[in-house]
Amino acid sequence: MELKEILAISGQPGLYKYVAQSKNGVIVESLLDGRRMNAAANAKVSALTEISMFTEGDDIALADVFTRIYAHTGGKEAISPKEAPEKLKAAFAEVLPEYDRDRVHVSDMKKCFAWYNTLLQAGFTEFKLPAEAGEEEK
Repeated sequence: MELKEILAISGQPGLYKYVAQSKNGVIVESLLDGRRMNAAANAKVSALTEISMFTEGDDIALADVFTRIYAHTGGKEAISPKEAPEKLKAAFAEVLPEYDRDRVHVSDMKKCFAWYNTLLQAGFTEFKLPAEAGEEEK
């Protein structure tokens, strides 16, 4: 399973693994409970490889943020997304000190930490983008 196969669906909790194309959308499997469902064609589905975080300079890919969290925690789970907003901001600033404090909200931090913890529980230890993985193989 690669990061490019992992999807976030607007209005649905958790993350999903792409399974197959259906005539009305895509079939996905929840990483939380393993249930399969059809994500309709009009649902806002985003691959994690397409999501980035705002920084004071260029935006940084979510995969790179996950890599930083993994290095910072030593491969353990990150802070709980249910912690107080001040703790979440402090933890996020440790991982990504250059994040844009005006455009990155606490809700974004909660999603980031929750998604990281979900991926870690699903067995992810590397969060490289497909292009980066291809460059290393050459």
